[in-house]
Amino acid sequence: MPKVVVVYLSTSGNTKAMADAIVDGANSRNANAKAVNFHEAKIEDIIAADAIAIGSSTFHYKMLPPMEKFIEDLKKANVAGKVGAAFGSYGWSGEAPIMIAEKMRELGMNVIDPVLRIQYQPTEKDLDECKRLGKDIVSKVKKIAEKPTRAGSGSKLEDVSVREVKMGESGH
Repeated sequence: MPKVVVVYLSTSGNTKAMADAIVDGANSRNANAKAVNFHEAKIEDIIAADAIAIGSSTFHYKMLPPMEKFIEDLKKANVAGKVGAAFGSYGWSGEAPIMIAEKMRELGMNVIDPVLRIQYQPTEKDLDECKRLGKDIVSKVKKIAEKPTRAGSGSKLEDVSVREVKMGESGH
């Protein structure tokens, strides 16, 4: 069962509402998803997660400074290769989710595009988009998880390794 952690920083509750809807969408696809305020996020949960969605409201054309620090600290969690998604609400400009996605890519995460930005309070239609993002996160995690299984069973690389071992044993 894919593990998804949705970390958010919300100033007016709008980004939190988005986070909760993302969790609903992920859980509807048989994931173990939870939303946590970035103050309550635990490094163990981040490390154990298959996917991390990060949301922040935009303030003065940027993500909120505590969220920026949180993302910097993700380097310690070795998040490279994990699925990532960025989201957030905004009043005027909406740059925070774009900046979050950029930072996630720098950390080596597989970021889902496009980022999800919602102006002001999310409507029912907006929350449906958030649920869709949650479902997309789980689909991407499952797709990535399937790749090694397909490549590992009967692949040419596996056959070559076996031959090399046998050749070494027989003195070739």
